[in-house]
Amino acid sequence: MSKRFLFLIALCSNVLLLSCGDKEQRAETYAPRPKGFNRIELPDHNYQQLTEQHPYIFEVSRFAKVEPDTFSTAEKHWIFINYPALEANIQLTYKAINNDPSRLKSFIDDSYKLAGKHQIRASSIQEQRVLSKSGRTAIMFKIEGDVPSPYQFYTTDSTQHFLRGAIYFPSASKNDSLAPVIDYLQKDMVHLLNTLRWR
Repeated sequence: MSKRFLFLIALCSNVLLLSCGDKEQRAETYAPRPKGFNRIELPDHNYQQLTEQHPYIFEVSRFAKVEPDTFSTAEKHWIFINYPALEANIQLTYKAINNDPSRLKSFIDDSYKLAGKHQIRASSIQEQRVLSKSGRTAIMFKIEGDVPSPYQFYTTDSTQHFLRGAIYFPSASKNDSLAPVIDYLQKDMVHLLNTLRWR
């Protein structure tokens, strides 16, 4: 055999041996993938009329369960629109104004205080005046950051009825991972406002 042929065999053997380093050495150069989020399957928006007897009526998602509010401070017409599959709910609190401007002012002040309680963890709170398809005005708060209630609203006819709503997540998940669910519920909240009528 020629010296040249032996040299090529030796060279190829060395290259193969060097490229097959031990497992520990290869583990040091491994770069982990970034942490991902679970895929969330969201149903199409589909609505039905609220059947419970309250001073208000609107269309609610067919995928939600309407349940009475169970907190100790809850009043008769306070409800949860519960989304069990999404582990979230929209809480609605109703107050009668009884033609009393001081009561109306108190309810509006409380709505701002409740939205303001998120300032500690919120990166921003945006207030927006929303005009529904039925001509009603609502004030909506978009609360960004890792907060349990990313959207809140209140609406009133200024003389008899006052309704406040808030989307709540009991889970400790980061809101950036819940963004699709938050958007989904926000659309249901807007649909609620667009179909709201007082009784």
